[in-house]
Amino acid sequence: MNLGRAIKLCRNQKNLKQHELASKAGLSVSYLSMLEQNKRDPSLSTVKGLAVALGVPFSVFMFLAADKDEVSGLDPDLAEKLAFTALSFLHEENGEQQALL
Repeated sequence: MNLGRAIKLCRNQKNLKQHELASKAGLSVSYLSMLEQNKRDPSLSTVKGLAVALGVPFSVFMFLAADKDEVSGLDPDLAEKLAFTALSFLHEENGEQQALL
């Protein structure tokens, strides 16, 4: 599980600076930076708060954080569709797709 990669990926795709996301999530910039570098292990409530601040469903956020070996049991076509759906949430501005999940 690479939460730091998922946080940074989502933040960059949403065109947010670290201080903007930190403010939205109620975190300090230094703590967010450490999370993105995988230097800290956040609590579940922190991860949920980040997903909310990023506007990404928690389940999609966790899928983006998964390492390849953690999803290796999935059918390759399904994994590709899930990845496409997950990334589409990052580009969705109006949140319509969140209602579908």
